[in-house]
Amino acid sequence: MDRPSGLYDIVAESGLVPEGLDLVAGLTGFTDAGAAVSQFGDYLLDTLDNRVIAEFDADVLLDYRARRPIITFDHDHLSDYQPQTLRLYLMSDELGHRFLFLNGFEPDFQWERFAAAMIELVQTFKVKTTTWVHAIPMPVPHTRPINVTVSGNRIELIDALSVWRPSTQAPANALHLVEYRLQELGHPIAGFVLLVPHYLADTEYPATALVAIESISAATGLIFPTDQLREEGRLFASKIDEQVDSNAELARLVTTLEERHDTYMEGTSIRSPLTDVDGELPSADEIADELQRFLAGNRSGDDLPPGTAG
Repeated sequence: MDRPSGLYDIVAESGLVPEGLDLVAGLTGFTDAGAAVSQFGDYLLDTLDNRVIAEFDADVLLDYRARRPIITFDHDHLSDYQPQTLRLYLMSDELGHRFLFLNGFEPDFQWERFAAAMIELVQTFKVKTTTWVHAIPMPVPHTRPINVTVSGNRIELIDALSVWRPSTQAPANALHLVEYRLQELGHPIAGFVLLVPHYLADTEYPATALVAIESISAATGLIFPTDQLREEGRLFASKIDEQVDSNAELARLVTTLEERHDTYMEGTSIRSPLTDVDGELPSADEIADELQRFLAGNRSGDDLPPGTAG
């Protein structure tokens, strides 16, 4: 096998990335119910400070005919070309804590070499933990919270958050292989699968991006701005409710899904740690205050470089 490092170029100067940061990942391509990963990635890159650290070679990893780049045809000439990208970013959360973010296309080719390259980057930057998200369609109602299935070796997250724990075989995502290889090495890793209402799988469902962010926060202690997503989610939900109210067949479907969901949930005691005892989400300020207290108690401060996770 060719050297894994041949798949990517480090484009930042040496020493820019502190050791011991959390790595967050989300790749688009296979399934992305509710456009969860694409919205999640776009939202973080649009709202947080970021800098490209490494870029993967699309000509080696991407099937262009399956996911064609976008061109702009301007009257009589081509004025723009937007290639697919796969990049590793250095980013800062809302409180200034730095982390690494892998985002872009899911590789079509050379998965084993890609996984080896990711292990190489994890070891190069002495990554503390790796957390990734993706989303699949499920027969669940939009009137209930989006639940998650958690994989990996972070038992505390699995015990606290994983609602559905099947024993099954399913088509893999490239990051499944990365997770499998990192788990073999004992590296702390968690994969979050968002369980999205199947009838909304082909839409841009804002609630999915919000749950992706909440999952990453639960795994890393990072804090992200979410007010815009929450407002978009409320508007989207109100439109869906209007459609349900005006369509008897759809209303029956949702009612049936609600009954099945509630019957299933009666058998589990799992409750999201981001909600209070009444199931209500705290405000953004309350979340920030709580996480600041958490981070203060879990960082040694003077022993770490600024922005480095402890």
